[in-house]
Amino acid sequence: MRECISVHIGQAGVQIGNACWELYCLEHGIQPDGQMPSDKSIGGGDDSFNTFFSETGAGKHVPRAVMVDLEPTVVDEVRTGTYRCLFHPEQLISGKEDAANNYARGHYTVGKEQIDIVLDRIRKLSDQCTGLQGFLIFHSFGGGTGSGFTSLLMERLSVDYGKKSKLEFSIYPSP
Repeated sequence: MRECISVHIGQAGVQIGNACWELYCLEHGIQPDGQMPSDKSIGGGDDSFNTFFSETGAGKHVPRAVMVDLEPTVVDEVRTGTYRCLFHPEQLISGKEDAANNYARGHYTVGKEQIDIVLDRIRKLSDQCTGLQGFLIFHSFGGGTGSGFTSLLMERLSVDYGKKSKLEFSIYPSP
């Protein structure tokens, strides 16, 4: 199998992730609770969704994704939204204090408190993969979490998963 793990960081990354996973589900015929109707023809009859979803023993499809923000508001929107049953609670990670649009807080102080938890969740997802291809990173450069925490995470991913691809989808703020 050729799996990809998506990492959605900060407000922008999590909001993009919420929209992306809704579209992935619609594309593959997966319902908001992770179930796929027994009529597989809805999803095209193939198993291409296994790149982005893992299947539990109960037949539920769970995204190979982690959503991270240093403050809880945006991740709480996912926890209470239409697709709240799609994600495992451990995949939705939030802290108590935001980075205040400050790179240094996202990288050196507040981000340092969360990085090991995030890496542990990513490690659990990667252990479920038989042929991990790499990571899709969704974030912005405008906020402290999207900029500072992402750079900290990229450093650590390079150490732990050196040769794996790391593709960033970055949002730049307007002037």
